[in-house]
Order: sequence, then C-alpha cells, then structure tokens
Amino acid sequence: MSDTAKKVVTRFAPSPTGLMHVGGLRTGLFAWLWARKNSGTFILRIEDTDKIREMPGSKEQIMESLSWLGLTWDFGPDKPGTWGSCIQSERLSVYKTYAEKLIEKGLAYPDPYTEEEVEAFRKKAEENKLPFLFRNHRPETFESWDGTKPLRFKVPELKRYEWHDEVRGALSAGMEALDDFVLIKADGFPTYNFCHIVDDIEMGVSHVMRGEEFISSTPKFLSLYEALGVQPPIFATLPPILGESGTKKLSKRDGAKDVLDYRAEGYLPGAMVNFLAFIGWNPGGEKEIYSIQELIKSFSIDRIQKAGARFNPEKLDWINKEHIKLLPMEEAFEKMLSYFKDESLSELSLERLKKLLPVAYDRMNTFSDFHTDFKNGEYSYIIEAPVYDQKNIIWKTDTLENAQKHLREVKSILSTLPDDLWNLENIKHAVWEYAEKEGRGNVLWPLRYSLSGKDKSPDPFTLAFALGKDETLKRI
Repeated sequence: MSDTAKKVVTRFAPSPTGLMHVGGLRTGLFAWLWARKNSGTFILRIEDTDKIREMPGSKEQIMESLSWLGLTWDFGPDKPGTWGSCIQSERLSVYKTYAEKLIEKGLAYPDPYTEEEVEAFRKKAEENKLPFLFRNHRPETFESWDGTKPLRFKVPELKRYEWHDEVRGALSAGMEALDDFVLIKADGFPTYNFCHIVDDIEMGVSHVMRGEEFISSTPKFLSLYEALGVQPPIFATLPPILGESGTKKLSKRDGAKDVLDYRAEGYLPGAMVNFLAFIGWNPGGEKEIYSIQELIKSFSIDRIQKAGARFNPEKLDWINKEHIKLLPMEEAFEKMLSYFKDESLSELSLERLKKLLPVAYDRMNTFSDFHTDFKNGEYSYIIEAPVYDQKNIIWKTDTLENAQKHLREVKSILSTLPDDLWNLENIKHAVWEYAEKEGRGNVLWPLRYSLSGKDKSPDPFTLAFALGKDETLKRI
C-alpha cells in the first residue's frame, strides 16, 4: 500500500437544511481531531442535493460555526481539491460518470414505474404485512436511461454482510437490508446513498465518523462499494448525544440550538471544543480541562464510548468558567468589553469594571453573565454613588454610632495611603489591623456597604481598589 493510501483523510459532510447544532458539530469535531492527530487531511463537504429542504444561509452558518471553534479545513466550499468542488450540487457530472459505470456493468437501471405505481406496490406489501422491497418489482429488461427517470441500483448479490466498526466492533446484517435504491432522482440530483460514496472515493476518505442511524444502511453502502470495485473506508460510529434527562436523543427542545448562539452568550471556543470532545469520549484520568492542542494529542478512536452521552449544560458552564480563568486579564477584559458596545460608559467606569473582573469570575459562567448582571444593576455602584438606607450600615447587633465611628477611623487610615500605593494588597493591609481589633464584621460590613450600597457585593478592599482613592473616601 502506498503512503498516499495510508494517509488519514476524514470529512465532515453536513446538509445545509438547517442551523448547525451540537450533535452535528460533535461529529465534525471528532473527524477533525482524528485528522489532526494523524497529520492527515480534513475536508468540509456540503451535501446540498436536497434542494427542497435547503435553507438559505445554512452553508455560511456551518462554515462560520467551524471557523469560530478553530476547526479549519484543508479542503472545503472555498478550497476545491484535485477532485474539484466540495459542494455536491456542483459535482453532478461526477455522479453521472459513476452512474454510467454502473449502467455499463448492468448494475443500474431506469425506474419504469410512476410514483403512483410504486406507492401501490408499497401499500400492497403493507396489507400483506411484508416489508416493501423494490427489488421484488425489478423489471425483466431495462430501458436506456435518458436522465428523465430515477436511476436505481441493481443489487448484484443478496447476501449477509459483516463488517468491522472501530467503535462498535463486529457488525452484520442480512439480505433484508439490501434493495434497489435510487442513485439519481428524476431531477438529476443524486441521493445521499449514492453521492456520499462517490465523493468519499473521489476524495480518498480513509475514516468515516458517523451517527448510529447509518448502521442499518451500511449493507447498501457495502454492496455499492463492491459494485464499483472499491475498498470501503474505515467506519467509526459515534454514540448519540442524549438530552439532559439522559433517556432520549438531544432535540432542539432540549438545547440543540444554533452553535453560534453559544458564541453570542459568551462561551469561549476552546471551552466549547473541550466540552463537545468529552461527550462520548474520554482520554482517561482525572483531568477535564484541555486545550485544543492537548485534545489533538490525546484523541483516539478506541476511547470513544458506545453508549449515548448526556448533554449537560451545567458541565459546559463549569468548563467555560475554567477556560475564562486561564485567559490573560487583558484578553479577558477585551472579551468582556465586547458585550458593552451599547453602553455609554466613561473611561473611568470602564477602568472600574476592569478592576472588578477578577472577583466577577466567581459569579459568571460566561462573559455575557457579567453584562447581564450589570444590566440588572448588580454593578450600578461602578457608575454612580449608591443611595443608602442607614439601617443597613449596621453589622448585626452593633449600633449606628459604632458603625459611624468605624467608618471615620477607616477613612482616616485610608487617607494616609499614598495614591501610587493604592492597590488591593495595600488597602487590605492598611485596614486589617483595625478590623481585627474592633471585629471584622463591625468594621468591614459598614465599609463595604458605604462603597456599594448593596447587601451583596464584592469585598470592601476590591471595591475600594476599583473605585479609586478619591471616590472611596467620598463615599465613606
């Protein structure tokens, strides 16, 4: 076998009939990881032969989703290969050439029946409680195919097929799975059963990652590969993604939403890839937070599980939070800032927000959470001085007089701290000894409340650092 034949080539071949969701994207991710793990080739192919169901903008959304996650393709809609286009509707002549090969072998024929006649055959089979098989109605002689009628595959041999799946192991199915299926429809467009095999052959695909719904059709595929005299690729059937209940396949109702919605909500692409990779695969060990490069290095088909894997939004939130913590502060602030485009914030307010970002990590799972909290007034004290309710300044059983006394003392202490030393560590160090002496709650509660005007807010040292010396003393 040549080096070229040994090369790993995978493909992701979505249909542009809807928005990309996590189920389809996970398939693309696994194919991408396997190609990158083996220094192979990853192809993005658009299977747009169902023109009735095609949704405008879907192809672009698919490409944008993959690009957002960093799943770059070597060949795709914008990068033709030596075989030509990666868009199926632009490859009709290729499918016709393969169809003519089958006709020459006597393994394809034009369907002589009308839709009404085929439906009548189907209805009669149902009445007799038998499966409908078109091969039972195959004509004795074949007309010449002029492209105006559907072209059907003639199953060359009825037999039991056995094959190996890299995830499921040994699989098999009998002749009941074989039938004379349509290769090319009357409108000139090929069916999925035909064109995906032609494209995989033409593009040299070595490994096919796919959902379990294709297992039952595999005998048809294998029969067609045999008819074309081509060795089939390696199959790896991925486990289904289940909804939160873990009992049924994930649907739009359960959270199979547009992938780009996650970007809008503030999820990081690296976190999304990390999360998706662990739905149905695990490298072993306790480590759960992986960079994309670490995933590539660790990925292996033999660690893909057979059973369905649950989609867990809480796990996604946790993984995203952990990835946010790994970002340099400047980068994190820029990402957070992108959600404040509609806010007319002064430079001073933005600077205060930046100083609050580290403590906001504990409150937020995504950067949009921080903006949502801001819109809900959680950080209103950043922009304007709060309105106080005097009774709230008192810590537990302490008195108003004591609270005011403590504030006067803290103001005196902080006023002596030089402007150039006004940072989190120095502020805490300056106040801490007094707070320890008088009781932390007695001192720190009124200080925090005077700076935020809220029952719940970051600690007073963070608030003082974010607000700056002048504003802190003014509010005290």
